[in-house]
Amino acid sequence: MLDLEEKVALITGASRGVGAATAQILAERGVDIIINYRSKASRAEEIATKVRTLGRRAVLAQADITSESDIRAMIQIVSTHFARLDLLILNASGGLEKDKSADYAMQLNLTAQERMVDAATPLMQAGGRIIFVTSHLAHFYKQKPVYKVYEPVAASKYAGEQALRNRIPELSNNGVSLVVVSGDLIEGTITPKLMERSDRGLISTRREQVGSLPTVEEFAYAIVDACASSNLSSGATVFVGSTDW
Repeated sequence: MLDLEEKVALITGASRGVGAATAQILAERGVDIIINYRSKASRAEEIATKVRTLGRRAVLAQADITSESDIRAMIQIVSTHFARLDLLILNASGGLEKDKSADYAMQLNLTAQERMVDAATPLMQAGGRIIFVTSHLAHFYKQKPVYKVYEPVAASKYAGEQALRNRIPELSNNGVSLVVVSGDLIEGTITPKLMERSDRGLISTRREQVGSLPTVEEFAYAIVDACASSNLSSGATVFVGSTDW
């Protein structure tokens, strides 16, 4: 495992769920954290307080990553406070929201992810790592069945993953690696809850199929381990939870 002490990490969607848990675990391992959030400032501040209690620096960065200007402003915050970035954790995703445009899933899970990489990599030095957080339903899109309600998200996150994988040669030339962390339905997270509204019993049925579902903490630990592992080559995929269905 690589020593993460004194590293700097930007986590998108870090005010709750997997992103928040990842921020805290990374801080426990000595990492300074830029906490990106879209609208939940109070939640983001709570995570920042936890990070600071662990003796690490925490900087809040409010940004809607579907906005190119917001991304630029956030990266400027990173540059001002740290002047570098070691870890970029692309955790924020969505597409099940009812009040968004028809192309919102692609804007968030594809276009925004590429823009984040474009904006952040100039601050990353050799040894830097990008973590793309996804789901099995998206990672195996076109290979395995997808719940109908989740199909737009799966398609867009699959597109986002493939777009970033296409950048591996360019990233490698700069000494930056890409690792994908993919999970089954995660207990207690917002996406399965939204899916459940359209398909009652979906979560319990999946749990019965595989025995148990990963928890937020288990998934977050897998992300942190992917940040630190020296055995993962660029393009590697880490699976959390069962891939059978």
